[in-house]
Amino acid sequence: MKILKFGGTSLANATKFLTVANIIEKNFKKEQVAVVLSAPENVTNSMIKIIEKIIEERDVSQNIHSVKSIFLDLIFDIYKATKNFSYKTIKKIIDEKFENLTSIFNGIRFLNQCPDNVRAKIVCCGELLSITIMDGILKSMSYNVTIIDPIENLVAQGDYLDSTIDIQTSKKKIRSINIPKNHIILMAGFIAGNKKKKLVVLGRNGSDYSAAILSVCLKGNVCEIWTDVDGIYTCDPKKVKNAKLLKSLSYKEAMEFSYFGAQVLHPKTIFPIKKFKIPCLIKNTKNPNAVGTMICENSQNVEILAKGIAYLNNITMFHVSGPGMNSMVAVASRVLSSMSLKKIRITLITQSSSEFNISFCTSQEYVKKIKNTLENEFQLEIKNKLLMPIKIIENLSILSVIGTRIGFQKNVFYKIFLALNNANIDIFSISQGSSKHSISIVIKENLIIPAINVVHNFLFNKNQIVEIFLIGVGGVGKTLLKQLNSQQYWLKTKNIDLKVCGIANSKKIFQDMNGIDLKNWKYNVLKSNELFNIKNLTCLPKKNALINPIIVDCTSDQEIANQYPKLLDHGYNIVTSNKKANTSSLKYYQEIRHSASRANKKFLYETNVGAGLPVIENLKNLLYSGDKIIHFRGILSGSLSFIFGKLEENVLLSEATKQAQKLGLTEPNPKDDLSGVDVARKLLILAREIGLKLELKDIEIKPILPENFNHITHAEDFMIKLRELDEIFDDKIKKAKKIGKTLRLVGIIKKEGQCQVKIDEIDEQDPLYAIKNGENALAFYSKYYQPIPLVLRGYGAGNDVTASGVFSDILRILS
Repeated sequence: MKILKFGGTSLANATKFLTVANIIEKNFKKEQVAVVLSAPENVTNSMIKIIEKIIEERDVSQNIHSVKSIFLDLIFDIYKATKNFSYKTIKKIIDEKFENLTSIFNGIRFLNQCPDNVRAKIVCCGELLSITIMDGILKSMSYNVTIIDPIENLVAQGDYLDSTIDIQTSKKKIRSINIPKNHIILMAGFIAGNKKKKLVVLGRNGSDYSAAILSVCLKGNVCEIWTDVDGIYTCDPKKVKNAKLLKSLSYKEAMEFSYFGAQVLHPKTIFPIKKFKIPCLIKNTKNPNAVGTMICENSQNVEILAKGIAYLNNITMFHVSGPGMNSMVAVASRVLSSMSLKKIRITLITQSSSEFNISFCTSQEYVKKIKNTLENEFQLEIKNKLLMPIKIIENLSILSVIGTRIGFQKNVFYKIFLALNNANIDIFSISQGSSKHSISIVIKENLIIPAINVVHNFLFNKNQIVEIFLIGVGGVGKTLLKQLNSQQYWLKTKNIDLKVCGIANSKKIFQDMNGIDLKNWKYNVLKSNELFNIKNLTCLPKKNALINPIIVDCTSDQEIANQYPKLLDHGYNIVTSNKKANTSSLKYYQEIRHSASRANKKFLYETNVGAGLPVIENLKNLLYSGDKIIHFRGILSGSLSFIFGKLEENVLLSEATKQAQKLGLTEPNPKDDLSGVDVARKLLILAREIGLKLELKDIEIKPILPENFNHITHAEDFMIKLRELDEIFDDKIKKAKKIGKTLRLVGIIKKEGQCQVKIDEIDEQDPLYAIKNGENALAFYSKYYQPIPLVLRGYGAGNDVTASGVFSDILRILS
């Protein structure tokens, strides 16, 4: 036999009632079924509100009419859709029920109170009418029906509003009923009878509990709970977009889910099906063909260590602590005993022997009661300063990760803490000892949604996620977006999900936390109404529970570079082609690194030197391995590499510079390249990586340009003025050739630590001799690499290689 239970959302209107009837019919064709029904959606809550309004002496006539209309509309619509439905008979039953309810409501108004036994009769009327209506539908379909009276046959103990069932007694009563095999069995959920056969109700999720008990009493082979979702998810799908449906849960896992707030099954429901090993299947009335979630003794896929995340809000933490706890006996037992006497449920408790501290969490509603209880219990200890005053932290939540024996899995612990650390979410307390099937963490309530999202992603998402916020859509930025767009699909096949969540130019920003369509990014940025302000980005990682948020700075803006420490502190990694941060003061240079270390974030800037060449990473690897740089020489400017190469081919300086400008190798004003300052910045970055504590002013620049060029600010004026140097440089190149050498602009770090940028005459034996056409070359003479240096060589300018270097840094965030 199969037991089917349908909740209120499955019975909300006539169409849904008829859908449920069809599901019952389909199952009955295979085996006998017993059906437990809840009240139609919102009916029970409406009844409770009516009682409250009457006690407050408010008019309830409209409320009563609304509830009655739910049933009258239901049966009228069913009558229109179904032949042979006993509309008049059932309407008469509904009319009589509400006449009786009206009399009861008048009695409440007269007494100005509602006794529990009366309240129980009112709140369960929806379940009884659901049975009446379904009985009519099934009989109209020519099925025989037996209705089990729960007041007569489910024997309860407890109060009128929250009773539990005596399973053994109830089992004897129900099994004594002679139910023909060709009958569909119906029973109202939520209802039972006490030993005096007075109606009582079964409390929260009472209809589920009724179905579980009926499954035991009728020896059901499965108990199906039909609702409005496909089953149980790894987390609330309303809060976590990529929550995954669970095919199965063990009874113990389901119990943990329920205990920590998930809308699964109430522990009271799980107990009988666990005890009698009856599988429970969660199914969707809207999608009856979905496989659902099976709750049974041993869940499938035991290799999946974490099954899901549940959470509780409105939590308060209490700290009992003090220096005298070391000599005090049974503090923990006194705390627990005092809570038990006041019937206060403790959700979570931790104890630290070294810090003389006991902490426990309860619902927010008990704060005053608990405070007074603890202060009375430990009055003498607090007075004598053996204990500190009771410390209370409010507005907390408990996040619980659930899975079989999850407490023994180090990998799960690691992922949870890594996720929360990535999101900059502080942990107030951790509890694992009370259950090997859950790990519980206490955090601020306002951070619970970001927390469950980020933990869920770390535990259940196979893809590595990166959320990119690109600032600067000039040549490098545009090229990077093109590269990202072309590689997104391929990277997904490698389980890497790169999402561009924000694109900003100097004025506007366009954002989409689900990922921007990179085919239309220009249009979206243009039409965006949101002004760009770098400071407004700081709140996004926590607000949106971002996994690996990255600021990608493709500008040369000092103001943006000045915000790096703040962005790191707020959870961003930073990838930058902007050299301003690394060439600012040494103090600021160190501040960025302190911020990255403190926030456990990455600050990557490979393209600051050598564009797409792997310079910084290789240099760091050398130093980490114990190597020491003795001497360095390098061509660090792609534009100047191109220009000096052309000089060697007898092209005049002004013409070579013009060609470099057309190819996009120079800065907007080529004066910035020829001044040597850009090379000095790159040399400073390398020097600082080596460990030299230098400022930009410490780099000696032997100028290419005479002093009378300093006052020129406009690029056009500079290019005209540059012609004056054509003959001078032509003469220099010819003199160098006569002695078998050529000219190159070289950055030098000497053994003693002095740094210099100058035009150097170099011969064919020098590794820099053949470098031209936009190439960079860096020769590191070190303890390991001498007399032959380690040489890194390749194109050091251009949007493609620079964007590629930025792209590589983005991927390194995942390493």
